[in-house]
Amino acid sequence: MERLVKSGPGWRLGWDPNAKEFQGLVGGTDWAIELTEAELNDLCRLTEQLAGTMQHMATELMDEEKISCEAESDLLWLEAEGYPHTYSLRFILQTGRRGEGSWPDSAVPALLQAIRVLKVF
Repeated sequence: MERLVKSGPGWRLGWDPNAKEFQGLVGGTDWAIELTEAELNDLCRLTEQLAGTMQHMATELMDEEKISCEAESDLLWLEAEGYPHTYSLRFILQTGRRGEGSWPDSAVPALLQAIRVLKVF
């Protein structure tokens, strides 16, 4: 498999299976950070988990209600914040070199779509 980088307005996502330490890449408009395979896997898994939670919460909330949901692993913490149909994402790496990043609500749908086709997690 070759190196793959997908991007759109406000987001970037990459995978390089041949890289020695940092196989993943995530970024926003003015930031980027390389991730290990385990960090990228957790980010993708937790993002999908939060997307499911936000979708489920749509039936529990009134249209004008915002929500904040968190998920974490040993490697990173992730938060979705906004309305169930449009929310931002923020993550913090909790080990090693540490780092954090976020995506605005306008970037999240395309980022989610890219996560789903980047590689099998």
